Order: sequence, then C-alpha cells, then structure tokens
Amino acid sequence: MTAPDPTVQAMIEGRRADTGRRRQRVLTALAQAAKDGSDVSVAAIARRAGVDRTFLYRHRDLLGQIHAQAAEPPAAPGGRGPAVSRASLQADLLAADARTARLAAQVRRLEARLSEVLGEQVWRESGIGGPEDTEQLKARITTLEQQVIDLELKIQDRDDDIAAARAANRELMAQLNRHTD
Repeated sequence: MTAPDPTVQAMIEGRRADTGRRRQRVLTALAQAAKDGSDVSVAAIARRAGVDRTFLYRHRDLLGQIHAQAAEPPAAPGGRGPAVSRASLQADLLAADARTARLAAQVRRLEARLSEVLGEQVWRESGIGGPEDTEQLKARITTLEQQVIDLELKIQDRDDDIAAARAANRELMAQLNRHTD
C-alpha cells in the first residue's frame, strides 16, 4: 500500500479543520441565541454562524440541537424566566382577533338599534309621522303572517296525503296487473 500524497493529506486536514471551525461557530451561535433569546431556526443560526444551511443539514447532530433548542421556550433576556414563545403569541393574536370581531359585531348591533330608536323619536317629534294605529297594523300583519304559515302547513299536509294516495293507487294497479296476467 502506498503512502498518501502529502498534498492530498494536507487538503484533507485543512477540510477537517474548516469543518471543525464551522461547527464551533454554529455551537457559538446556538449558545448566543439561547442567551439573548433571539430566533432559533436553521436559517437564523446558519446566518448567525456564517455557514450555509446545507452544512447544518449534512451534520445531523447540529440540526438536532437546533430543533431541540427551537422547541424549548426561549429564556427572557436577563434570565428572568421563559420568554413568550411564538406559539403563545399566535394564540394571543387569534384570541385578540376573535374578540375584535365580536366587539365589532356588537358595535354594529348597537349602532343599528340606536339609529332605529333615534329614527322613531325624530319621526314622532317631527309631526310627519305615520298614523296612530301603527300598533294595530303591526298586530294585523303578525296575525296574517301566522295565517299564511298555517295555510302552508295545511297545503303541505294535503300534498303528503295526495302523495300517499298516489302511492297506494300505484300499488293497487300493480297488484291488479299481476292478477290479470
């Protein structure tokens, strides 16, 4: 077996040293991110360490450390306990959005009610309002609407009776046709 070429051996050693330096920069970037509570992601650590993201994907142990640190809630700067996580901020944002939507709907309902009350008040005070028997007309409308609903129910019942009678007639006709054959 022949001895390796010194030039090739020097290149291999240089490559190993470069990989070691880059690994150390990644570890330092991870430690710094944990210390100051900054973003821990593959892209952020790669940028901070001055390495390519593919370097991290080729070194699974470093990638695992990044993912593990990203899963932990970050410490608040100054060591006062865990800081707010991205997931908790997103949950807070969703809750705030839902509350905003509920409040906006309530404001719209209140504005509509206020507009209705003020409109009625102005209508009465202006003297050009409708007839005094408005309540009687509203009661009559309600009665007529109930009558319409009752009549629609009767029509539906009769339609059901007719459908049942038709089905019975079809059945009888089918039996008569079978007996005559």
